[in-house]
Amino acid sequence: MTLATLYMPKSLLIVLLIFVFTISAISVSNDGDPVAKTMEDFSGYPTSESESCSSGSLSSLSVDTQSLQRQIEELSSFSDSPAPSVTRILYSKKDVLARSYIKKLMQLAGLSIREDVVGNIFGKWEGFNSELAGVATGSHVDAIPYSGKYDGVVGVLGAIEAINVLRRSGFRPERSLEIIFFTSEEPTRFGISCLGSRLLAGSEPLASALKNTVDSHNISFFEAARSAGYAQDQDDLTSVFLKKGFYSAFVELHIEQGPILEEEGISIGVVTAIAAPASIKVDFEGNGGHAGAVLMPQRNDAGLAAAELALAVEQHVLESGSIDTVGTVGILDLHPGAINSIPSKSHLEIDTRDIDETRRNNVIEKIHQSAVKVTKNRKVQLSEFKIVNQDPPAASDESIIKAMEDASKELNLTHKLMISRAYHDSLFMARVSPMGMIFIPCYKGYSHKPEEFASIEDIANGVKVLALTLAKLSLG
Repeated sequence: MTLATLYMPKSLLIVLLIFVFTISAISVSNDGDPVAKTMEDFSGYPTSESESCSSGSLSSLSVDTQSLQRQIEELSSFSDSPAPSVTRILYSKKDVLARSYIKKLMQLAGLSIREDVVGNIFGKWEGFNSELAGVATGSHVDAIPYSGKYDGVVGVLGAIEAINVLRRSGFRPERSLEIIFFTSEEPTRFGISCLGSRLLAGSEPLASALKNTVDSHNISFFEAARSAGYAQDQDDLTSVFLKKGFYSAFVELHIEQGPILEEEGISIGVVTAIAAPASIKVDFEGNGGHAGAVLMPQRNDAGLAAAELALAVEQHVLESGSIDTVGTVGILDLHPGAINSIPSKSHLEIDTRDIDETRRNNVIEKIHQSAVKVTKNRKVQLSEFKIVNQDPPAASDESIIKAMEDASKELNLTHKLMISRAYHDSLFMARVSPMGMIFIPCYKGYSHKPEEFASIEDIANGVKVLALTLAKLSLG
């Protein structure tokens, strides 16, 4: 695109682009490289410059796999647990080291860096039309205790490498491209998942709640943030909020965290929707007593009440009739917790997920009805039934789905439309801008454990698809 082209009337520019696309379509069988055509058609550099255009080929979209693998290994060394596991908790010393490492890589990629008051980090490649809303990508690098080295990390390091790929190709974005390192996607320290992206999406309840939030060591959120160099002068978090439409698109690269792509031998998952969880806390109270002295007909067993409700959760999820509805009793605590004592109290925490909000909420209501029924049958009290969060699911934008599919096809990579059953920052970025996600296979679907693994070949494929998708969206 010449300098004169930039100042053409919009209608004339569209006609010119259509002409270029038509010529490309006619000549593609001769040139045999659809990626080269895409890079030329969507480039910000003059198509007449043969030296520059020759870089827009498959070889120019090659990923520096050695460097990327080394970065993954180096980042995994910032851990509070021994290899091969990774533990990286929000605002810890290892988290601060990881942040410094990522910022250095962003600088080496030629990105300008800014950070907000909670530590979301932004690396920006300025487009040649800065008045247009930019295109964002990114993920997280915090890690739950004794987890793996790929969850989130692929979407941050892969995004930096995608920018490098585009720079090497000679590409110039019209819309600015921005990488986001999200703060605290995992709920490990303060029990809040996707903390950074929730705030970016403008969650006023969260911004207010964080003023009184403490961790398990009674360290406040703001005390922890300040120890890491953030929130130094203020407790007002509204400066983090982004207006709807701040970005024209957001795309996240991530390991699947499930076995489907690997089992089916497919290179790329194009995510069409993200299922959202609702979290429920339930407490029953009974009478307790000696395990030998209290006869069965006289018991008010809070433990059996919890067990009955746990089975009811499974029943209601299966009754939904959809494979996309899931429910899990992840926590079940009994008091006093002695083998020869009838439980006098029980506590359950339940996770229910679906891509259909109405269907998921129907399951929640049935679980509540079952909890009430259990109290009558077992003669116990329902002291708490609290819905902790009930986030809506999010659908990927059709134009972004098409861009991801087209990129996969042009790179001759097999792809599959699929949903994400795991939580991601993309769920909340969908409230800021149109959203999409790219999945790559991971070994046996393992995640949140040291055995988590993605091959560098699969990561490279994901980086290529991300790079080409960003190229399309940056001039869309």
